[in-house]
Amino acid sequence: MGEVSPVPVRKGLLSGHRIFDIIGVPCIQYTKNRVSGGHAPLTAKRIAKRRGNMKEICLRAYGKINLGIDIVGRRPDGYHEVDMILQTVDLYDWLTLRISRKPGIRLKTNAAYLPCDENNLVYRAIAMLQSEFQIREGVEGYLHKFLPVAAGMGGGSSDAAAALEGMNRLFGLGLTQKQLQERGLRLGADVPFCVAGGTWHAGGIGEKLTRLPAPPACSVVVVKPPVSVSTRYVYENLKIETRGPYPHVNMAGVRAGLAAGNLEQIAGSLGNILEEVTIPAFPVIAQIKSVLEEEGALRALMSGSGPTVFGIFRTEAQAMAACARLMPENRVYRTRFCEKTVE
Repeated sequence: MGEVSPVPVRKGLLSGHRIFDIIGVPCIQYTKNRVSGGHAPLTAKRIAKRRGNMKEICLRAYGKINLGIDIVGRRPDGYHEVDMILQTVDLYDWLTLRISRKPGIRLKTNAAYLPCDENNLVYRAIAMLQSEFQIREGVEGYLHKFLPVAAGMGGGSSDAAAALEGMNRLFGLGLTQKQLQERGLRLGADVPFCVAGGTWHAGGIGEKLTRLPAPPACSVVVVKPPVSVSTRYVYENLKIETRGPYPHVNMAGVRAGLAAGNLEQIAGSLGNILEEVTIPAFPVIAQIKSVLEEEGALRALMSGSGPTVFGIFRTEAQAMAACARLMPENRVYRTRFCEKTVE
Protein backbone atom coordinates (compact mmCIF):
# COMPACT_ATOMS: atom_id res chain seq x y z
CA MET A 1 0.00 0.00 0.00
CA GLY A 2 2.83 2.36 0.83
CA GLU A 3 2.92 5.57 2.81
CA VAL A 4 -0.14 7.63 2.14
CA SER A 5 -1.51 10.96 3.28
CA PRO A 6 -4.67 12.95 2.66
CA VAL A 7 -4.68 15.55 -0.10
CA PRO A 8 -6.39 18.95 -0.18
CA VAL A 9 -9.77 19.67 -1.68
CA ARG A 10 -10.64 22.23 -4.34
CA LYS A 11 -13.89 24.19 -4.41
CA GLY A 12 -15.55 21.69 -2.13
CA LEU A 13 -15.07 18.84 -4.61
CA LEU A 14 -12.93 15.94 -3.54
CA SER A 15 -10.55 14.46 -6.07
CA GLY A 16 -7.17 12.81 -6.21
CA HIS A 17 -7.51 10.80 -2.99
CA ARG A 18 -6.25 7.28 -2.80
CA ILE A 19 -9.34 5.14 -2.30
CA PHE A 20 -9.54 2.12 -0.01
CA ASP A 21 -11.97 -0.71 -0.51
CA ILE A 22 -12.63 -1.96 3.02
CA ILE A 23 -16.19 -0.87 3.70
CA GLY A 24 -18.42 -1.42 6.72
CA VAL A 25 -21.04 0.27 8.86
CA PRO A 26 -20.97 1.00 12.61
CA CYS A 27 -23.76 -0.95 14.33
CA ILE A 28 -25.50 1.82 16.29
CA GLN A 29 -29.26 1.99 16.60
CA TYR A 30 -30.80 5.28 15.55
CA THR A 31 -33.84 7.02 16.98
CA LYS A 32 -35.00 10.18 15.25
CA ASN A 33 -34.88 13.22 17.49
CA ARG A 34 -38.14 15.09 17.14
CA VAL A 35 -38.47 18.27 19.13
CA SER A 36 -41.78 20.12 19.20
CA GLY A 37 -41.97 23.75 20.20
CA GLY A 38 -38.21 23.98 20.89
CA HIS A 39 -37.04 26.09 17.94
CA ALA A 40 -38.75 28.25 15.38
CA PRO A 41 -38.33 26.97 11.81
CA LEU A 42 -35.13 28.12 10.10
CA THR A 43 -36.36 29.83 6.96
CA ALA A 44 -34.05 30.81 4.12
CA LYS A 45 -34.05 34.43 5.35
CA ARG A 46 -33.13 33.48 8.94
CA ILE A 47 -30.43 31.08 7.75
CA ALA A 48 -28.85 33.74 5.53
CA LYS A 49 -28.79 36.20 8.43
CA ARG A 50 -27.09 33.68 10.72
CA ARG A 51 -24.48 32.28 8.37
CA GLY A 52 -23.72 35.22 6.09
CA ASN A 53 -22.97 34.04 2.56
CA MET A 54 -21.86 30.51 3.46
CA LYS A 55 -23.53 27.89 1.28
CA GLU A 56 -20.99 25.07 1.48
CA ILE A 57 -18.50 23.78 4.01
CA CYS A 58 -15.77 21.11 3.81
CA LEU A 59 -14.38 19.58 7.00
CA ARG A 60 -11.74 17.05 7.98
CA ALA A 61 -12.92 14.25 10.27
CA TYR A 62 -9.87 12.92 12.13
CA GLY A 63 -9.50 9.34 13.30
CA LYS A 64 -8.41 8.16 16.75
CA ILE A 65 -6.47 5.44 18.50
CA ASN A 66 -6.70 4.23 22.10
CA LEU A 67 -3.69 4.59 24.38
CA GLY A 68 -5.50 2.39 26.87
CA ILE A 69 -8.77 0.49 27.20
CA ASP A 70 -10.05 -1.28 30.28
CA ILE A 71 -13.51 -2.53 31.24
CA VAL A 72 -14.49 -1.84 34.84
CA GLY A 73 -18.05 -3.16 34.92
CA ARG A 74 -21.30 -3.70 33.11
CA ARG A 75 -24.46 -1.67 33.59
CA PRO A 76 -27.97 -3.14 33.98
CA ASP A 77 -28.80 -1.94 30.46
CA GLY A 78 -26.00 -4.12 29.06
CA TYR A 79 -23.52 -1.36 28.24
CA HIS A 80 -19.96 -1.78 29.50
CA GLU A 81 -18.38 0.78 31.82
CA VAL A 82 -15.02 1.74 30.31
CA ASP A 83 -11.80 3.29 31.49
CA MET A 84 -9.89 4.47 28.44
CA ILE A 85 -7.63 7.13 26.97
CA LEU A 86 -8.32 8.31 23.44
CA GLN A 87 -5.95 10.16 21.14
CA THR A 88 -6.57 11.87 17.80
CA VAL A 89 -4.21 11.03 14.92
CA ASP A 90 -3.46 13.00 11.77
CA LEU A 91 -5.46 10.79 9.42
CA TYR A 92 -8.88 11.91 8.28
CA ASP A 93 -11.93 11.65 6.06
CA TRP A 94 -13.35 14.67 4.19
CA LEU A 95 -16.98 15.73 4.53
CA THR A 96 -18.54 18.38 2.29
CA LEU A 97 -21.99 19.77 3.11
CA ARG A 98 -23.93 22.09 0.83
CA ILE A 99 -27.26 23.87 1.34
CA SER A 100 -29.87 22.87 -1.23
CA ARG A 101 -33.21 24.46 -2.11
CA LYS A 102 -34.63 20.97 -2.47
CA PRO A 103 -35.77 19.67 0.95
CA GLY A 104 -34.35 16.50 2.45
CA ILE A 105 -30.90 14.92 2.61
CA ARG A 106 -28.87 13.62 -0.32
CA LEU A 107 -25.65 11.94 0.72
CA LYS A 108 -22.99 10.48 -1.58
CA THR A 109 -19.67 8.78 -0.89
CA ASN A 110 -16.65 7.42 -2.73
CA ALA A 111 -17.16 4.10 -0.89
CA ALA A 112 -19.41 1.94 -3.03
CA TYR A 113 -20.74 -0.25 -0.21
CA LEU A 114 -21.28 2.49 2.36
CA PRO A 115 -24.99 3.29 2.82
CA CYS A 116 -26.18 6.82 2.11
CA ASP A 117 -29.40 6.71 4.12
CA GLU A 118 -30.43 6.35 7.79
CA ASN A 119 -27.84 3.58 8.18
CA ASN A 120 -25.06 6.17 7.83
CA LEU A 121 -24.06 8.21 10.89
CA VAL A 122 -23.52 11.34 8.79
CA TYR A 123 -27.08 11.12 7.49
CA ARG A 124 -28.39 10.60 11.03
CA ALA A 125 -26.50 13.60 12.39
CA ILE A 126 -27.85 15.86 9.64
CA ALA A 127 -31.40 14.55 10.10
CA MET A 128 -31.24 15.05 13.86
CA LEU A 129 -30.38 18.75 13.60
CA GLN A 130 -32.77 19.33 10.70
CA SER A 131 -35.58 17.96 12.86
CA GLU A 132 -34.60 19.76 16.06
CA PHE A 133 -34.16 23.16 14.44
CA GLN A 134 -36.94 22.68 11.87
CA ILE A 135 -34.56 23.45 9.00
CA ARG A 136 -36.62 23.67 5.83
CA GLU A 137 -33.78 23.78 3.33
CA GLY A 138 -32.18 20.57 2.15
CA VAL A 139 -28.61 19.37 2.58
CA GLU A 140 -26.34 17.70 0.03
CA GLY A 141 -23.37 15.83 1.46
CA TYR A 142 -20.29 14.12 0.05
CA LEU A 143 -18.25 11.85 2.32
CA HIS A 144 -14.81 10.89 1.08
CA LYS A 145 -13.58 7.94 3.13
CA PHE A 146 -9.87 7.68 3.79
CA LEU A 147 -9.88 6.10 7.24
CA PRO A 148 -10.30 2.33 7.33
CA VAL A 149 -13.79 1.23 8.36
CA ALA A 150 -14.71 -1.25 11.11
CA ALA A 151 -11.12 -0.92 12.27
CA GLY A 152 -11.13 0.57 15.78
CA MET A 153 -10.26 4.11 14.62
CA GLY A 154 -13.61 5.77 15.19
CA GLY A 155 -14.10 6.75 11.55
CA GLY A 156 -17.91 6.61 11.63
CA SER A 157 -18.05 8.58 14.89
CA SER A 158 -15.64 11.18 13.55
CA ASP A 159 -17.72 11.58 10.39
CA ALA A 160 -20.80 12.11 12.56
CA ALA A 161 -18.96 14.75 14.60
CA ALA A 162 -17.98 16.52 11.39
CA ALA A 163 -21.60 16.46 10.24
CA LEU A 164 -22.74 18.04 13.51
CA GLU A 165 -20.07 20.72 13.33
CA GLY A 166 -20.75 21.33 9.64
CA MET A 167 -24.48 21.77 10.20
CA ASN A 168 -23.78 24.06 13.16
CA ARG A 169 -21.62 26.35 11.05
CA LEU A 170 -23.57 26.11 7.82
CA PHE A 171 -26.90 27.06 9.38
CA GLY A 172 -25.57 29.29 12.14
CA LEU A 173 -27.15 27.20 14.90
CA GLY A 174 -24.91 28.65 17.60
CA LEU A 175 -24.38 25.37 19.42
CA THR A 176 -21.43 25.19 21.82
CA GLN A 177 -18.98 22.29 21.85
CA LYS A 178 -20.73 20.88 24.91
CA GLN A 179 -24.11 21.09 23.20
CA LEU A 180 -22.71 19.35 20.12
CA GLN A 181 -21.29 16.62 22.36
CA GLU A 182 -24.67 16.12 24.05
CA ARG A 183 -26.29 15.59 20.66
CA GLY A 184 -23.40 13.42 19.51
CA LEU A 185 -23.98 11.00 22.38
CA ARG A 186 -27.36 10.18 20.85
CA LEU A 187 -25.48 8.84 17.82
CA GLY A 188 -22.73 6.89 19.56
CA ALA A 189 -20.50 6.79 22.65
CA ASP A 190 -17.35 7.92 20.78
CA VAL A 191 -18.96 10.92 19.06
CA PRO A 192 -18.57 13.34 22.03
CA PHE A 193 -14.81 12.69 22.01
CA CYS A 194 -14.68 13.13 18.26
CA VAL A 195 -16.37 16.53 18.59
CA ALA A 196 -13.57 17.66 20.93
CA GLY A 197 -10.44 15.90 19.66
CA GLY A 198 -6.99 15.72 21.23
CA THR A 199 -6.13 13.61 24.28
CA TRP A 200 -8.90 12.62 26.68
CA HIS A 201 -9.74 10.16 29.42
CA ALA A 202 -13.18 8.59 28.98
CA GLY A 203 -15.33 6.93 31.61
CA GLY A 204 -18.92 5.75 31.79
CA ILE A 205 -19.80 4.27 28.40
CA GLY A 206 -17.28 6.69 26.88
CA GLU A 207 -19.21 9.92 27.35
CA LYS A 208 -17.57 11.16 30.60
CA LEU A 209 -14.57 13.05 29.28
CA THR A 210 -11.58 14.64 31.02
CA ARG A 211 -8.96 16.56 29.03
CA LEU A 212 -5.38 15.25 29.37
CA PRO A 213 -2.02 16.72 28.34
CA ALA A 214 -0.93 15.96 24.79
CA PRO A 215 1.79 13.30 24.34
CA PRO A 216 5.29 14.29 23.19
CA ALA A 217 5.99 14.47 19.46
CA CYS A 218 6.77 11.11 17.88
CA SER A 219 6.14 9.01 14.78
CA VAL A 220 3.18 6.67 14.76
CA VAL A 221 2.62 3.76 12.39
CA VAL A 222 -0.95 2.58 11.99
CA VAL A 223 -1.56 -0.82 10.38
CA LYS A 224 -4.91 -2.20 9.20
CA PRO A 225 -4.76 -5.91 8.32
CA PRO A 226 -7.16 -7.24 5.65
CA VAL A 227 -9.81 -8.31 8.18
CA SER A 228 -12.75 -6.55 9.83
CA VAL A 229 -13.90 -6.97 13.41
CA SER A 230 -17.38 -6.60 14.88
CA THR A 231 -17.29 -4.45 18.00
CA ARG A 232 -20.39 -6.21 19.27
CA TYR A 233 -18.69 -9.62 18.90
CA VAL A 234 -15.69 -8.46 20.92
CA TYR A 235 -17.68 -7.02 23.82
CA GLU A 236 -20.10 -9.94 23.95
CA ASN A 237 -17.22 -12.40 24.19
CA LEU A 238 -15.24 -10.52 26.83
CA LYS A 239 -17.51 -11.99 29.55
CA ILE A 240 -16.10 -9.98 32.45
CA GLU A 241 -18.89 -11.22 34.75
CA THR A 242 -17.57 -14.80 34.73
CA ARG A 243 -13.82 -14.30 34.39
CA GLY A 244 -13.06 -13.41 38.02
CA PRO A 245 -10.33 -10.98 39.14
CA TYR A 246 -7.93 -9.86 36.44
CA PRO A 247 -5.05 -7.36 36.13
CA HIS A 248 -6.31 -3.99 34.99
CA VAL A 249 -4.60 -1.84 32.38
CA ASN A 250 -2.09 0.60 33.88
CA MET A 251 -4.15 3.68 33.06
CA ALA A 252 -2.50 5.63 35.89
CA GLY A 253 0.88 5.02 34.25
CA VAL A 254 -0.35 6.39 30.92
CA ARG A 255 -1.76 9.48 32.61
CA ALA A 256 1.44 10.03 34.60
CA GLY A 257 3.50 9.71 31.42
CA LEU A 258 1.30 12.26 29.67
CA ALA A 259 1.59 14.66 32.60
CA ALA A 260 5.40 14.31 32.61
CA GLY A 261 5.77 14.36 28.82
CA ASN A 262 7.59 11.02 29.09
CA LEU A 263 7.08 8.99 25.91
CA GLU A 264 8.76 5.86 27.30
CA GLN A 265 6.46 5.85 30.33
CA ILE A 266 3.40 6.32 28.14
CA ALA A 267 4.42 3.48 25.84
CA GLY A 268 5.37 1.19 28.70
CA SER A 269 1.93 1.59 30.26
CA LEU A 270 -0.22 1.01 27.18
CA GLY A 271 -2.80 -1.75 27.38
CA ASN A 272 -6.03 -2.96 25.80
CA ILE A 273 -8.15 -5.60 27.51
CA LEU A 274 -10.07 -6.20 24.28
CA GLU A 275 -6.97 -7.85 22.79
CA GLU A 276 -7.88 -10.90 24.88
CA VAL A 277 -10.85 -11.51 22.57
CA THR A 278 -9.72 -10.12 19.24
CA ILE A 279 -6.20 -11.55 18.98
CA PRO A 280 -7.22 -15.22 19.42
CA ALA A 281 -9.81 -14.72 16.68
CA PHE A 282 -7.35 -12.84 14.43
CA PRO A 283 -3.73 -13.92 15.15
CA VAL A 284 -2.46 -11.53 12.45
CA ILE A 285 -2.85 -8.74 15.02
CA ALA A 286 -0.19 -10.30 17.26
CA GLN A 287 2.08 -10.79 14.25
CA ILE A 288 1.82 -7.12 13.32
CA LYS A 289 2.56 -6.08 16.91
CA SER A 290 5.69 -8.22 16.88
CA VAL A 291 6.97 -6.73 13.62
CA LEU A 292 6.42 -3.17 14.86
CA GLU A 293 8.34 -3.85 18.05
CA GLU A 294 11.11 -5.68 16.19
CA GLU A 295 11.55 -2.55 14.09
CA GLY A 296 11.99 -0.35 17.14
CA ALA A 297 8.52 0.60 18.34
CA LEU A 298 8.55 1.54 22.00
CA ARG A 299 5.28 -0.37 22.17
CA ALA A 300 2.62 -1.66 19.79
CA LEU A 301 -1.05 -2.02 20.69
CA MET A 302 -4.39 -2.84 19.10
CA SER A 303 -6.69 0.18 18.85
CA GLY A 304 -10.30 -0.12 20.03
CA SER A 305 -11.83 -3.52 19.33
CA GLY A 306 -9.41 -3.93 16.42
CA PRO A 307 -8.10 -5.05 14.09
CA THR A 308 -6.00 -1.88 13.61
CA VAL A 309 -2.63 -1.89 15.38
CA PHE A 310 -0.39 1.10 16.06
CA GLY A 311 3.24 1.45 17.06
CA ILE A 312 4.95 4.43 18.71
CA PHE A 313 8.42 5.27 17.36
CA ARG A 314 11.08 7.72 18.44
CA THR A 315 12.34 8.35 14.90
CA GLU A 316 10.88 8.59 11.42
CA ALA A 317 13.58 6.24 10.10
CA GLN A 318 12.36 3.46 12.40
CA ALA A 319 8.76 4.14 11.44
CA MET A 320 9.55 3.99 7.72
CA ALA A 321 11.41 0.69 8.14
CA ALA A 322 8.40 -0.78 9.90
CA CYS A 323 6.11 0.44 7.11
CA ALA A 324 8.30 -1.25 4.52
CA ARG A 325 8.12 -4.60 6.31
CA LEU A 326 4.36 -4.55 6.68
CA MET A 327 3.49 -3.67 3.07
CA PRO A 328 1.80 -4.66 0.81
CA GLU A 329 -0.18 -7.23 2.81
CA ASN A 330 -1.65 -4.54 5.07
CA ARG A 331 -2.82 -0.97 4.80
CA VAL A 332 -0.05 1.03 6.40
CA TYR A 333 -0.07 4.69 7.45
CA ARG A 334 2.77 6.75 8.90
CA THR A 335 1.28 9.56 10.94
CA ARG A 336 1.48 11.47 14.24
CA PHE A 337 -0.64 12.43 17.21
CA CYS A 338 -2.60 15.65 16.85
CA GLU A 339 -5.00 17.85 18.80
CA LYS A 340 -7.72 18.17 16.17
CA THR A 341 -10.77 16.13 15.33
CA VAL A 342 -12.85 18.39 13.06
CA GLU A 343 -11.69 21.43 11.09
